[in-house]
Amino acid sequence: MTAPIALQLYTVRDAAKKDFAGTIQKVAEMGYLGVETTDDIKTPPEVAARIFRDNGLTVCGAHIALPVGPQKNEVLDTMSTYGSTRIVCASEPRDLFTSLDGIKKACDTLNEAAANAATRGMTLGYHNHWSEFQLVNERSAYDILLEGLDPQVFMEIDVYWAQTARVDPALLVRKLGKRVPLLHLKDGPTNKESPMTAVGDGSVDIPAVVLAGEGNTEWLIVELDRCATDIVKAAEKSARYLVEKGLGHGR
Repeated sequence: MTAPIALQLYTVRDAAKKDFAGTIQKVAEMGYLGVETTDDIKTPPEVAARIFRDNGLTVCGAHIALPVGPQKNEVLDTMSTYGSTRIVCASEPRDLFTSLDGIKKACDTLNEAAANAATRGMTLGYHNHWSEFQLVNERSAYDILLEGLDPQVFMEIDVYWAQTARVDPALLVRKLGKRVPLLHLKDGPTNKESPMTAVGDGSVDIPAVVLAGEGNTEWLIVELDRCATDIVKAAEKSARYLVEKGLGHGR
């Protein structure tokens, strides 16, 4: 069976800031079964969780602050309010991936956050951009990161940014196997500057990536940071593409 599709709400952040309830209803009407939340939208968790439930949307994960330090309990309580168990670190400062010491610092922070999440039955994941794949001491910073992370830390592979870094996303997903329960799907010309496109309209081989994760991927998550066309319409077109091509399932 194919994996269900979700939308990372960063995609519709501008619309959601103006009309959260109406935007979430539209996401459900597009055919999405789930959402991944973002801290960029400031709707109170209790309100957001109710609206998600009312629209039959599962919170498959959250891009949220790490559960470390004074904010630890607040983050974990927010996740409980969402009824979600997957905390995702959207990124670490890119300058950390230029040295071994920087990567170690990132690993220490992520491992601490994962241990804190585990006390509440939650898991922590890391979402890549392109900087994690630069070379440090003639090795990929991403490989060094993987070695330093506790195995319980899962990887949310952003296939677009991996390809931007000249890494084959399908090979990466296949290599990591069960460590990749969440896939971020976006499309476009795969460079740092140009706007993105609806999934299926760009240079990423989406079918190959989805096939590479078959049996391990639990959610296909569409995310567009910016778009060459109307971003809400592109989100709808992305959902339709995934369903019509038999790559994922929606409503």
